[in-house]
Amino acid sequence: MHPVWRSWRNAAARHSSTVLSMTQMTTTCCVVGGGPAGMMLGLLLARAGVEVTVLEKHADFLRDFRGDTVHPSTLQLMDELGVLDRFLTRPHQELRTLSVDIGGEVLRVIDFTHLPTRCMFVALMPQWEFLDFLSGEAKRSARFHLLMRTEATGLLRDGERVVGVAAQSAGGPLEIHAALVVAADGRHSVLRDASGLRLLEHGSPMDVLWLRLSRRDEDATQTVGHFGAGRALITLDRGDYWQCAMVIAKGSFELVRSAGLENFRKEIVRLAPYFADRVVEIADWDQVSLLTVAVNRLERWDLPGLLLIGDAAHAMSPIGGVGINLAIQDAVAAANILVPKLRAGAVTPADLHAVQRRRELPTKLTQAMQLLVQNRVIRTVLGSTETPRPPLVARLLDRSPVLRRIPARVLGMGFRPEHVRT
Repeated sequence: MHPVWRSWRNAAARHSSTVLSMTQMTTTCCVVGGGPAGMMLGLLLARAGVEVTVLEKHADFLRDFRGDTVHPSTLQLMDELGVLDRFLTRPHQELRTLSVDIGGEVLRVIDFTHLPTRCMFVALMPQWEFLDFLSGEAKRSARFHLLMRTEATGLLRDGERVVGVAAQSAGGPLEIHAALVVAADGRHSVLRDASGLRLLEHGSPMDVLWLRLSRRDEDATQTVGHFGAGRALITLDRGDYWQCAMVIAKGSFELVRSAGLENFRKEIVRLAPYFADRVVEIADWDQVSLLTVAVNRLERWDLPGLLLIGDAAHAMSPIGGVGINLAIQDAVAAANILVPKLRAGAVTPADLHAVQRRRELPTKLTQAMQLLVQNRVIRTVLGSTETPRPPLVARLLDRSPVLRRIPARVLGMGFRPEHVRT
């Protein structure tokens, strides 16, 4: 354990009921953000013998309406880490095939059961379960430190080089000095703003309203998309309830609200009639959470001493639920490339830029796929007043079990899937 970190912990133990008397600490790698990318990177670094401190601004992981789709590529990584069996004891549902309802016609479009992975399904797991599992595994190592209720507020610099993070904890302000800072603090990244790095915006024609409705045993669990005139509804099976995403036109939430809650309920029933007996569960707009969709990417993901990964480097559309999995792939690539450098005590700008070179093409390809769906499918549906008809590609997928394996491979494995090499 690093001596400065040890002295800070000793001070915390002596003064646990008072404001901490020491406001500086040192670690090898400071990861900002306790989401999927940050927790996975923290776990990988600690297992490889690198001192790592993860900052999470919240007091716990219990926040709803986060992405919950753990794809086969991520499940394969859990298997490579030797923790898959323990992971799958956590509450989850398994999607092996996916269907969509387009204008009242249900079509089978994806079949994961032929993927070259141990788990040939998408696991729908509440993200708080996923993050709690990763943190529990990471805490098995004495080199892993998780600071909850600690929010990064800026970067510490020595000339052109980033040398740490300024943060605010429950006990007061902190300065955390590190050989490497990794920003994994999401699409509204504080550290990205502080870095001054250029962000390329691609735009989106949609926003998403998240809500939940109870589930019945007779409900179809494999139909995840319902497309009708001017609207789309995504439904994810969470065991005893549905996590639902109503897709609306960009910036139209206030119009939806002004039309009234009863009209909103009718829109849901129009898309998914089996919800007619339970939409009354939506009793208040406070039960509806707005996700403002953004698709963007940093032109450069690093500065000397600083690396950005996950949504901090590239915000993804919710299409396909790939954001979590792409962020985790970033974390694995970063660990594979940087662990030997961190062990040696010297991480160069070229080392950091190697992570971007490794992950930029998969990111660009994934975003290109999402933008194609947004512009060709979602924009058309949202702008139409007529009941949509299934496109030719959807009919071909429905008729051909072999063709259904293609989108399963793209969605389930992604482009250039990573493997644990630390």
